[in-house]
Amino acid sequence: MVDIVALFQCTRPYVTATTVRQLSRISVAMMAMAGRVTMLGLARWAGKGGSYRTVQRFFSTVIPWAMLFWVFFRHHVYRADEVYLLGGDEVVITKAGTHTHGLDRFFASLYGKPVPGLAFFTLSLISIQARRSFPVRVEQVIRSDAEKAVSKAKAAAKTARSSMAKRRPGRPKGSKNTNKADVQLTPELVRIKSMVEALLHLIAACISVTYLVLDGHFGNRNALRTAQECHLYLISKLRADSALYWPYDGPHAGPGPRRKYGSKVDYTHLPEQCLKETTVEGPIQTRLYQAQLLHKEFAQPLNVVIIVKTHLRTQAQAHVLVFSSDLTLAYASLVDYYGLRFQIEFNFRDAKQYWGLEDS
Repeated sequence: MVDIVALFQCTRPYVTATTVRQLSRISVAMMAMAGRVTMLGLARWAGKGGSYRTVQRFFSTVIPWAMLFWVFFRHHVYRADEVYLLGGDEVVITKAGTHTHGLDRFFASLYGKPVPGLAFFTLSLISIQARRSFPVRVEQVIRSDAEKAVSKAKAAAKTARSSMAKRRPGRPKGSKNTNKADVQLTPELVRIKSMVEALLHLIAACISVTYLVLDGHFGNRNALRTAQECHLYLISKLRADSALYWPYDGPHAGPGPRRKYGSKVDYTHLPEQCLKETTVEGPIQTRLYQAQLLHKEFAQPLNVVIIVKTHLRTQAQAHVLVFSSDLTLAYASLVDYYGLRFQIEFNFRDAKQYWGLEDS
């Protein structure tokens, strides 16, 4: 108990002594109790000074959690000689009822479909040396009417495309060129951008972050634009069926603009000059290819690492496309940084199993 109180002393300039004392009691109860983490359970395990009314007062207090996360990290976790990535991800918990604040339908990867519940978006500082994730900003996702309208429109467009007859090849008559650099951020990305900017402003005097690491949901030009507006490089994953093209390096045929796109990338026949590494583990052969490739939805070239896995006995293949907007990033670092993003999932697991996130 004394050790926990000592750890929380760094938060004293930002909250009252009463709040620190209440937080210390509740933290001890959370670590000691078993089963569901409820306010009644916390009151039973908190001991002297942790009555049910005290627990209620604590959870009704307005606390600057973003500042407390950062101050705690800076005092007890931060190492000046380590390099940090900024990672982001969303966690969804199922929740029944109708009166819970923020209750909505969110897509949960564990179920593979939208489920009723609550969602929280987390920004985390990931240490490359320690290979651990440290959450520093957490906000509940409250979807606005505009964000819901965008989701419904996207679902309707997808349904319409699947029901339409296959159109003729070539460009539709009357279509016009669009500026790919002129991107309208979705309400979801506007919300995430505000979180990233607030965090970068908070940590600017101590940590300089270069890369923003997000999962495949954000492997699109809108997310890339969001990272650029925050002065960060994006690291993410493309869909496995993404249409990538080699830059055209042939002769310029006649007047008009020079041809930009070359042949389409064939993931089953990649050039050997792009091969960076080959490893074999049991019957699985893994090959890593790196190249600067073009995507017709992006305004700039992408630094893409293609991870091709082959089953040597059956010759079955699968591939993953990891990319970055930093064209100078080495293939090993790019793969390693994207793999470190998964450390956030361990934070979510611990929050659900030990800290009552599923019982909120």
